[in-house]
Amino acid sequence: MNHQLDPETNIEQGEPHSDVRWLNAEEADLWYTLREFIWGFPSTLDRQLLHDSALSSGEYSVMATISDSPEHRVRTGELASALGWERSRLSHLLRRMEDRDLVERAPSEGRDRRAQDVLLTPHGWDVLRAAAPDHVTFVRETVFDPLTGEEQALLADILTRINRACDEQNARRKN
Repeated sequence: MNHQLDPETNIEQGEPHSDVRWLNAEEADLWYTLREFIWGFPSTLDRQLLHDSALSSGEYSVMATISDSPEHRVRTGELASALGWERSRLSHLLRRMEDRDLVERAPSEGRDRRAQDVLLTPHGWDVLRAAAPDHVTFVRETVFDPLTGEEQALLADILTRINRACDEQNARRKN
């Protein structure tokens, strides 16, 4: 019986884990690189936004999502879903953003008048317009400039497939 310890987890490979498809060396290297990116990029993004605009990446994401919506207002539940956040997380952030006069909540103009929409305030629009140029420059220099057009298309395809696999995993674990 072949029993080896997985170098990352120190879990014994083989029985009773014989059905596990362990990572080979190349896959492990790729996983470590991806993990480093997943953990490192958000803090780099936050530093850029905080330094250049005094916004967190969460605040910027909320504001950009609202500004990208057709009527520049989004129901709170739809906003949470679009960002992949729990409603409680969004609610806490919106409260802080309201205190800074970046957003406001208003009764939904849709069918359910109990629902709340989130809108940018005039000050929020000013802050977003001021933040966008530096943020777009950061995105261009960090994500697009290092890659050729072909590599960008390949990355988009790869990330789409990984996101789809994540959605499937989340759906399986939701029940």
